[in-house]
Amino acid sequence: MSDSLVVLSVGGSLLNNGKPDADMAAKIAGALKSAGLPLGIVCGGGQQARKKAEKARKKSGSEFEADLAGIKITYKNADCLRKALGPEAGVKVFKDFKAARKAALSQKYVLMGGTIPGITTDADSALLAEALGAKRLVNLSNTAIYDSDPRTNPQAKKFSRMGYDELISLALKGDQRKAGTHFVFDMLACSLIARSKIETHFVDGRDLAQIQAAVLGQAHVGTVVCSNP
Repeated sequence: MSDSLVVLSVGGSLLNNGKPDADMAAKIAGALKSAGLPLGIVCGGGQQARKKAEKARKKSGSEFEADLAGIKITYKNADCLRKALGPEAGVKVFKDFKAARKAALSQKYVLMGGTIPGITTDADSALLAEALGAKRLVNLSNTAIYDSDPRTNPQAKKFSRMGYDELISLALKGDQRKAGTHFVFDMLACSLIARSKIETHFVDGRDLAQIQAAVLGQAHVGTVVCSNP
């Protein structure tokens, strides 16, 4: 694998507010192509996935079925971004890490959605980073990392840099292991980046300049999680 390869976790809310958003996918794709690096990309589900998961949960009473319903939408979102990235993103979205790793040998961009129930796309992105030997992972969502929800707490403290243990402690507060719930980065994902010392950047995925900076490992206004904060 290329030493410059970076893995991204793209929040579903950026790509889907009821259906895959081709316009937003095109904007994100433009920022990624401008960065010029080979990428492994995992896409989340967003609003449509949350609705499908809740519908499946009510019908079946099963979190397993809720997860499966949400995963289906992640494939649609990943395929939307794949098309926006063009021929260098290949012809399909991958569903397992070995196939994605093999494809990364011959194509610049490799796209994945979710994999199995109980595993979030955050964790999938960390696993993909391990599979590809990536040293940097970039999480594109709506915010950096705060000690509490800045939408409800005006005094919430933003972290510019933090260690893996700090991130794990924060994730413990919000990881409910249910499809469609919100937390900064789930516990499994935190544990994976910690064990492999994967430098992880959290930036606002709506800010194209911040996306480029994080992908390139440059200074940005989000949060960096690393061994030596």
